[in-house]
Amino acid sequence: MSIFSALKKMFQAAPVTPKSYPAEVYNEFTIAPQPQSANGQYRVAAQISKTVNGELKEHMFIRSDTCASSDDAAELAMHKCKTFIDQMGDQIFD
Repeated sequence: MSIFSALKKMFQAAPVTPKSYPAEVYNEFTIAPQPQSANGQYRVAAQISKTVNGELKEHMFIRSDTCASSDDAAELAMHKCKTFIDQMGDQIFD
């Protein structure tokens, strides 16, 4: 093992397990917040899903908004997803 690989190993950060948030049902849609790490902050993101005619439809909701904490990003994602659902309805999946 070279000195460089030893140094690299010493300074490598342990993998961070993303925090999971409970999904919430809103107007027959399921919203699962999934904040994404972005340059030391967290991007507002969530998975929106709904069963339509027996088929599971999914949409990955990602916005450019960032927050200092994953909890704040998850809370903002829930709010923005609800507004998005109110505005778009089933057209989300088109």
